[in-house]
Amino acid sequence: MKLLTSSAMALAFMAGAVSADTIRFWTTEEQPERLAKQEEMAAAFQKMTGTEVEVIPVSESDLGTRATAAFAAGDLPDVIYHTLQYALPWAEAGILDTEAATEVIEDLGADTFAPGALAMAAYEGDTASVPVDGWTQMIVYRKDLFDAAGLEAPTTYAAVEAALAKLHNPPEMYGFVAATKVDENFMSQVLEHVFLANGVSPVGPDGFQPLDEAKTTEVLEFYKAIADASPPGDLYWDQSRSLYFSGNAAMIIWSPFILDELAGLRDSAPPTINDDPTSPELASKTGIVTNFAGPSNPDGAAWGDIRYFGITTDADTDAAMEFVKFSMGDGYGDTLSIAPEGKFPVRAGTADEPNKFKDLWATLPVGVDRKAPLGDLYDKAMIDEIVGGLDVAQRWGVADGQLSLASKMINSQAINRIVRQYIDGEVDAAGAVAAMNEELGAIK
Repeated sequence: MKLLTSSAMALAFMAGAVSADTIRFWTTEEQPERLAKQEEMAAAFQKMTGTEVEVIPVSESDLGTRATAAFAAGDLPDVIYHTLQYALPWAEAGILDTEAATEVIEDLGADTFAPGALAMAAYEGDTASVPVDGWTQMIVYRKDLFDAAGLEAPTTYAAVEAALAKLHNPPEMYGFVAATKVDENFMSQVLEHVFLANGVSPVGPDGFQPLDEAKTTEVLEFYKAIADASPPGDLYWDQSRSLYFSGNAAMIIWSPFILDELAGLRDSAPPTINDDPTSPELASKTGIVTNFAGPSNPDGAAWGDIRYFGITTDADTDAAMEFVKFSMGDGYGDTLSIAPEGKFPVRAGTADEPNKFKDLWATLPVGVDRKAPLGDLYDKAMIDEIVGGLDVAQRWGVADGQLSLASKMINSQAINRIVRQYIDGEVDAAGAVAAMNEELGAIK
């Protein structure tokens, strides 16, 4: 009798271990193309194990209320693809089987996951949900201009300010396009990134913690410097992208969803730096920074947005675990292919092939009107920087179990408004810090 190969043994074990005839999977990836890919993955899993996966689209805005109602009715799905904001609250509420998620991570190899993605979902010695994919906010910059001027990459406040001094020459070239429109979530995201870079947070383990005046003053002074090197007016993501695409901005802060657009792959947002809207020229001149550091936090931080697979307490646990393992193992390339430009791999590879998934991800086509792999558009060092940001990804309140309070503070837009008052000279740094502490301290 021949010995089974290791892969055949694994499949045989999986087929034997999975007991449910059908499991239900809620996904917020509800666009038709993305749903079709998930249906294909479900079919592959059924062929492998005999277990059918019912793929159920749920709008992201409805996910919280639907999960709460299903939990109350004892009718949760087996697996939920969800955002970071639900990981700890759902674990505390009893919606998530954190032991099952932790076992999946250990079976796959905890050291194959990005540490930042695991840390964000840490819960009472377990991991609340299994990290799936994520993205980090980026400083997007004209590497060609930096190189020509002998400038270091903008990895620190000081490096950005040095670049402003050399490259800011309006209106031909703005040193930066800083977010200044206070009622836009974009400004909130950019500011949180800049605060995190200097190690400043308005929350701690016990809830609100007053902003450190010295460190926050460094943040304010830096933000004023990049705002002063920006065009006048109320600026948000639209002007940032437009001015960078036209060749009139040296640096912006943006999400990775700009990566395919930079390369001329999306007709609705073409680069206008030359006469060819399909040209990859601007992509070839661009560098990115994910981990950014202020003077009081030399290790820096990346602002990360992570998605997870939550195994619920109503699940057929064995079948749910095997589906998640499949989606993060043999099927992980398909998981990432749903939207590669916004799905950085949180598993770079396996124990035997440490870069397997990172290398595979770089070959996945991105774009809307035209397609090309990111690895064809950007060099390996940039791919490494893109994926590496997840290792150090952070958000206010996550490590302290205070993400909900931090989110309320962000959504109040008090920080945006007071930073704008400081930029406009209506209040000094000490007054701005005091005003932020007063307003944020009143939020419960």
